[in-house]
Amino acid sequence: MNSTQKVVGSIRSLWRYPFKSMMGEELNAAEVGERGLLGDRGYAIVDSSDGKVASAKNPRKWPRLFDFHATLVDVPRTDVKLPRVRVTLPDGTLVSSDQPDLDQILSKVLEREVTLAAIVPGTLKFVESASPGSATGKADEYWAELEGLEYRDTVTDFSLPEGTFFDSASVHLLTTGTLDRLRMLYPQGRFEVRRFRPNMVVQTANSEKDFVENAWVGQTLAIGDTVRLSITGLCPRCVMTTLPQGDLPKDPGILRTAAQHNRANVGVYASVLQGGQVRQGDSVRLD
Repeated sequence: MNSTQKVVGSIRSLWRYPFKSMMGEELNAAEVGERGLLGDRGYAIVDSSDGKVASAKNPRKWPRLFDFHATLVDVPRTDVKLPRVRVTLPDGTLVSSDQPDLDQILSKVLEREVTLAAIVPGTLKFVESASPGSATGKADEYWAELEGLEYRDTVTDFSLPEGTFFDSASVHLLTTGTLDRLRMLYPQGRFEVRRFRPNMVVQTANSEKDFVENAWVGQTLAIGDTVRLSITGLCPRCVMTTLPQGDLPKDPGILRTAAQHNRANVGVYASVLQGGQVRQGDSVRLD
């Protein structure tokens, strides 16, 4: 650490979501490349009828995605084909991305004809897509009837960043300070990490309970020995944060609290300036 850096916390937990909008996996360490944690959002489901990428942002269309759990079977590496992903279906059945009948299995469970898609490392194209050769996917989002959101009780389309299955940026960070602040504002709510699906949870220095990462926008974050992230903006939240998953109940108050007290933002987005390995416990510093 150089003398100009300010320690703002440490990495409390790391998360990778191999399959877009499914439950992911907690990691002790991860390799960060130019597009975030290797293997993150590497796979997705595509609706065969309209070519859109399945997203829990529209739970009316995709009500069961949070009942699936995905893990990579091997450690992902830069510029190498993604490892197979193992998916636990809602009934506990295990399936794998290399099964020839996977599309049929997923279509039956989701009650909608779908196909598997995967990112090809080092390119801007998908392995499979409803629009062959397309570099940009689309998804849709349901906006709840809630004051403070950009839209209300409607569905809108949005484009995914070119050649990715991310909603917006390649890395999402969240601090314990923000979670603690939200818990103070709405004690009945269960503000748990899994509701917000960050890649990195930062344990706030001095146990500060506030939306501390709001002030990081436009700055550079140094993590561990090599990783450098540019904090590009606040992370606007959606109906996904209110959905039930596991033992977490449906709770519109989660999103309502964020809307009332932080313009519906929880956490920040980042792009990668310099990659490398990041581990739980690594120091997090502002340049």
